Amino acid sequence: MIGFVIRKTLYDLWDNMLKIVILNLGFVAVVSIPTFLPVLAAKYFNSTALEMALSAFGILLCSIYLASAAFTIKSISDYSSFSFGDFLRNLKTTWVAGLVMGLFVFLLFMVVTIILPFYVSMESPVGIVFAAIIFWVTVFALLSFQFYFTVYARLGSSIKKSFRKCMIISLDNSGFAFFFFIHNIVVVIISVLFVFMFPGPVGVLLYLDEAVRLRILKYDWLEANPDANRRKIPWDALLIEEREKTGTRSLRNFIFPWKD
Repeated sequence: MIGFVIRKTLYDLWDNMLKIVILNLGFVAVVSIPTFLPVLAAKYFNSTALEMALSAFGILLCSIYLASAAFTIKSISDYSSFSFGDFLRNLKTTWVAGLVMGLFVFLLFMVVTIILPFYVSMESPVGIVFAAIIFWVTVFALLSFQFYFTVYARLGSSIKKSFRKCMIISLDNSGFAFFFFIHNIVVVIISVLFVFMFPGPVGVLLYLDEAVRLRILKYDWLEANPDANRRKIPWDALLIEEREKTGTRSLRNFIFPWKD
């Protein structure tokens, strides 16, 4: 299943490269706010609180942008396309979800950079225990909520339910969650070579959307077969239609698709 997700996403990234690049350029423009505003503030104002406030503001903007992007690119996973008007329309309906995740990310940032070092510096058994708890809770949060934007876009408009479903997906598919967490780190590293234009953060969202959309097939099958073994999902049967729609391509097909 994971191999098919990667293959289908590569096809979809290639077929929609220009749109993906433009969305990534928009994100790069937005992310420049938390990058440069705190530096500019530090140059003219000696205020840590102001720097943190500007950083939080930038994180919120980035999160709102990604929420709209997640809603926009899911049409690619569904074998369709999108217009940039769709992005603006989605922005009106997803900004609250993006705002909530932005606040959560900022809180997580504060925990990792302030609270965790504080307990580590205590150099006592109590400090070590609390530091360990915070560390593993943070790891679980990263593994679970990497799916937040996709789950929110795919499975309803309830923010609370989206957080809960993210945790369920991570707990029920720990290997799956860990693989995509590492995979997306690799994708981000590769994106650095292309100045985050491709695959970039939008490419990461597309990978996650493809993965969650196909993972939902598992739960649909389990709902239809409640007595089935949860550890033996018939992916070959479940993905027959998806594989037929996606097809296969050679290197020649990628470079010269018009020659088919």
